[in-house]
Formats: sequence, structure tokens, C-alpha cells
Amino acid sequence: MKAWHVYILSCNDGTLYTGITNDLPRRVTEHNEGTASKYTRVKLPVKLIYSERKVSRSAALKREAEIKSLPRSEKIRLCRAIPGAA
Repeated sequence: MKAWHVYILSCNDGTLYTGITNDLPRRVTEHNEGTASKYTRVKLPVKLIYSERKVSRSAALKREAEIKSLPRSEKIRLCRAIPGAA
């Protein structure tokens, strides 16, 4: 069973995008090719700055909602709390 990932991207305009996937490298590539979401399509390139593994899609969706509800400053703090993250 494939793990799910919650991820945060830093967009070229300085905004942050949060999403989920079960194939993180593929999804980041899709974002940078402009085929993953309308939001990131016009904010290229994007850079992966954070990810968390989750055991199920349901758990990933729940965590995605939690992260999306955080203010920008807390999202940035979350990304910086992980060694090697931006």
C-alpha cells in the first residue's frame, strides 16, 4: 500500500500551495509542467518545501485541511521545523 503525502510548495510569486498525493516526485513534476492545478499553473516554477507521510488518503486529507487553516507564518514555521526544509 502506497503512503500518502501532504506537501507544501513555494510558488514563484511567493505564495504557498498545499496539496496531497500518493506519488510526490510525479506530482511536483506535474505542478512544474503546469498540469497539476490551476493555482500553480500561473505561478511557475514551484519548489517543494515541506512534506509529511500519512498512512491513508483520509489522514492526508485531514492534515491538508489543518495546514490550510494555518496562517502563512505558521506554515512557514512548520516548514522550517523540519531539518533540510526551506
